[in-house]
Amino acid sequence: MTMVFLNITVNFLIFSIIYPVLYSLLVIICILIAVAYFTLLDRKVMASMQRRRGPNVVGIWGLLQPLADGLKLFVKESIIPVNANNFLFILAPLLTFVLSLINWAFIPYTSTGSLVDVEAGMLFIFVFSSFGVYGIILAG
Repeated sequence: MTMVFLNITVNFLIFSIIYPVLYSLLVIICILIAVAYFTLLDRKVMASMQRRRGPNVVGIWGLLQPLADGLKLFVKESIIPVNANNFLFILAPLLTFVLSLINWAFIPYTSTGSLVDVEAGMLFIFVFSSFGVYGIILAG
């Protein structure tokens, strides 16, 4: 049973708008959490190579360290230089971050395909990877 809402069926709304947005948010959150814990693993391996204790203060064996690092990142004061263009100063890292996340949309996660079904997926990965340079150029 479908209900008509402003001449748009609810099924169309759910399967063409809401489902892809929720799926992409789920993928992005999983990727960000995985990267945070790979960073923790890297810090622990580097600490063991230098014969010192790694990050082990927050939580059991330091497993909450990535959450503490993320909280610290959001709480820190952003300092914008006086002579800098404020718009470009904020746009440059944001552009680089968003373009790096777009690449994950072309990687197939299930047997049915990727989030964005494109025949030339590798070509688009190369294209969006090369666009990431513009964020670095904007940063100066």
